Amino acid sequence: MLEKLKGIKERYEQLTALLSDPAVIGDQSRYRELSKEQAGLTDIVNAYDEYMAADAEIESCKAMLEEADDAAMREMIHEELNGLSAKEQELSEQLKVMLLPKDPNDDRDVIIEVRAGTGGEEAALFGADLLRMYTRYAERHGYRAELMNENYTEKGGVKEAVLSLQGKGAYSRMKFESGVHRVQRVPETESQGRIHTSAATVAVLPEAEDVEVDINPNDLQIDTYRSGGAGGQHVNKTESAIRITHIPTGLVVQCQDERSQHKNRDKAMRVLKSRLLELYQSKAAEAEADERKSQVGSGDRSERIRTYNFPQSRVTDHRIGLTLYKLETFLDGDMDEVIDALILAERTRQLSSAEE
Repeated sequence: MLEKLKGIKERYEQLTALLSDPAVIGDQSRYRELSKEQAGLTDIVNAYDEYMAADAEIESCKAMLEEADDAAMREMIHEELNGLSAKEQELSEQLKVMLLPKDPNDDRDVIIEVRAGTGGEEAALFGADLLRMYTRYAERHGYRAELMNENYTEKGGVKEAVLSLQGKGAYSRMKFESGVHRVQRVPETESQGRIHTSAATVAVLPEAEDVEVDINPNDLQIDTYRSGGAGGQHVNKTESAIRITHIPTGLVVQCQDERSQHKNRDKAMRVLKSRLLELYQSKAAEAEADERKSQVGSGDRSERIRTYNFPQSRVTDHRIGLTLYKLETFLDGDMDEVIDALILAERTRQLSSAEE
């Protein structure tokens, strides 16, 4: 491990030198690329420096211990050694985690797609709750939230919505949200007070950068139509809504959120590129061809990653067996306790695999 860390430190120092080279500074594309690489190494280099400093202090204490004759001094040195050894061990574990293979998508912006599943209007209303939850989570973390497309029901439920979150590490925090989310509550229309179970599906896509996905314009079928949905003076007035079909893959993206046809087209293209990026990455990793379906399942009530139980104010994440009794604050975007636990579980699994 230390040899690998030494190599990372050397690369970091090499990057520091390169970034002060006038030739590199003059090449903005290369400068950005090297700056991004260096930024990705900063945390691990800082932890390595701390580890090596603690190790040097331990060796110094050991040398002092051999020379110390006074009992009180020896006891003081022993206490110092115990503290340094604990710190070194903690840094060692931290460095092991940092050296785990990193998901190349972790630093990307993210596109979240929410769709109503089984349960009719109640499922759509729950979809609206999830959309608000992710928007509030973005606000808490300083991410920029942008609604790319939405299809509301007359009662304010969400049949389908596409949300973009932009900010450092957005994908690394949100990627665990992919799957079926199940809700158990008494609908407002239920006169008997019976609890209904409904579901909504969530797909999380890393947002593609322009250089990564090359789309042949001849592969696109672009249709315009009048915006539909509940309310708004602009609805059904002009053909500003856009539907883009990527003919080779059959992927279809539509956007009607903006008044401008041009803006709707730009948003739809961003979503299309992200879906294509995911498709290409899945194929490159020899994953299942229908990766999106494996992410969200069928939307049936029986498939779920998380259950939101309103009568008990309970949120349960079934993947890690974690239950919290703070449903209201969770739906208000206070999701970090569950997300941190999911990240820890993933890292623990990776560490276990690495040690086998």
